[in-house]
Amino acid sequence: MALDGYNDQYMSRQAMRAELLDAETELKLAYAWRDQRDEQALHRLVTAYMRLAISMAAKFRRYGAPMNDLIQEASLGLMKAADKFDPDRGVRFSTYAVWWIKASIQDYVMRNWSMVRTGSTSNQKSLFFNLRRVQAKLEREAAQRGEKLDTHQLRELVAREVGVPLADVEMMEGRLAGSDFSLNATQSSDEDGREWIESLEDDSDQAEARVERTHDVARLREWLVTAMQGLNRRERFIVAERKLRDDPRTLESLGEELGLSKERVRQLEAAAFSKLRRSLTTQSPEIRALLG
Repeated sequence: MALDGYNDQYMSRQAMRAELLDAETELKLAYAWRDQRDEQALHRLVTAYMRLAISMAAKFRRYGAPMNDLIQEASLGLMKAADKFDPDRGVRFSTYAVWWIKASIQDYVMRNWSMVRTGSTSNQKSLFFNLRRVQAKLEREAAQRGEKLDTHQLRELVAREVGVPLADVEMMEGRLAGSDFSLNATQSSDEDGREWIESLEDDSDQAEARVERTHDVARLREWLVTAMQGLNRRERFIVAERKLRDDPRTLESLGEELGLSKERVRQLEAAAFSKLRRSLTTQSPEIRALLG
């Protein structure tokens, strides 16, 4: 039931004019849809309860979502309920549909509240929709006792009341404190004001660090090339295949190619590394200090 092109007032008027189903008619329609996939029966069942969906959607307007979108989500929840409803259970469809409608609306509200995902657990979801109500109730009760709760006390009481960790309460308060802001928004009303993104610390390497790293890498490459020249051809091959490849080869595969045992290849590798170490420490006092 797509609602594109219809405003919420129109949908409300249409829903109010829909028929009211008695229990027997509702049951017949539910059976017709479940057993025969009668789309006319489904349409009649869903249309009859759109007033329920719209009424529930209206309760979530305070979260800032457009009413038309809330009704759309409520209607999706209603259709899911109709698709999954089992008339053999002896429950009225309206009672069953309430859960699906509410869940669909809540999921939509939480998806669109912030770019940061909100309420990924059942505890957080409960907090999102009940935090303000529970806070107000606890503050009223404290006032009746002649007490005034500070922020920390209120958070602890909320956590105990809802049955969630204190950290979840603190996190959700931050989520509900305000909506998202663009990093490209200016920090003042001035057109030439600095954007917020300009105040973020740049974690990337600065030019000086990049130049130093490039210089160091070039020096290391020169030292390594010189050291490799002190190895014989077989040793250079083993070192290159074992240490300079993205996918290093095993001692066993090298042994098969060279006609040597796995242990002999390991010995040649160790001897090559020993030669490289001596050559590198000879070339630079810095490397000598690093290699000990």
